[in-house]
Amino acid sequence: MLFGKTLLITGVSSGIGARTAELAGQLGADVIGVDVREPSLASMAFIKGDLSSKSGVDEIVAQLPKRFDALCNVAGLSGATGAVGTLSVNFYGLRALSEAVAPRLREGGAIVNVASIAGYGWRANQNRALSMINVEGFPDVAEVVAGHAIQDSESYPVSKELLLLWTFRAAHLERFKSRDIRVNAVSPGPVETPILKQFRAVLGDSRVDSDISAVGRAGTPADIAPVILFLCSDGARWINGANIAADGGLEAAVNAQVLGF
Repeated sequence: MLFGKTLLITGVSSGIGARTAELAGQLGADVIGVDVREPSLASMAFIKGDLSSKSGVDEIVAQLPKRFDALCNVAGLSGATGAVGTLSVNFYGLRALSEAVAPRLREGGAIVNVASIAGYGWRANQNRALSMINVEGFPDVAEVVAGHAIQDSESYPVSKELLLLWTFRAAHLERFKSRDIRVNAVSPGPVETPILKQFRAVLGDSRVDSDISAVGRAGTPADIAPVILFLCSDGARWINGANIAADGGLEAAVNAQVLGF
């Protein structure tokens, strides 16, 4: 269901992004990869680009073709670089890229945002998340961080809370909905990627180990990539504004604990 399609995938140099790009090619898609580092996979077009600033996003967009089928927003930071950098890439840069490429996505195309189980707290923090989402364009992120008192240690969960809430909103924004562009999210639990050690440093070993033990093992990029690509495919043509928890049952375990059953 991806044969002949062209996919733009960010974060292609490692982890989930690398496996998503590899699998997309195996399924017959053409891939345009974006990353700050050169990928090892040679069988795709590549744009070296940085999502952490408006100028960086503009430079990426200027190199894209006039028409493609889907955008996979996989690139992300763990929070180890601090709140400003994390929110710049994980949300504001991602949003700016998604909005900028909307006219280039074919009618009926798709955007897939890689969120996280770490964004589960968006409900409890809804007012803060809405306030940060309502800042339009690519803002002065340092100002937004200071204005909402976001600590470095919470920047990764906050970025994913914003991303999930924006996904639900974006599915019904005119710029996407008017052209039947579906916007969905995939939320992995802990995944064995090069930045898992950084997550341990930011979130703590006990949090990560607890999440892994709840489902029996950490995920792998090969567990997540097929879900991302399914949402890009025509098989997901009636899925919009959804968040798929590709986490081995972690969200269900958390829900059971929170609800006491």
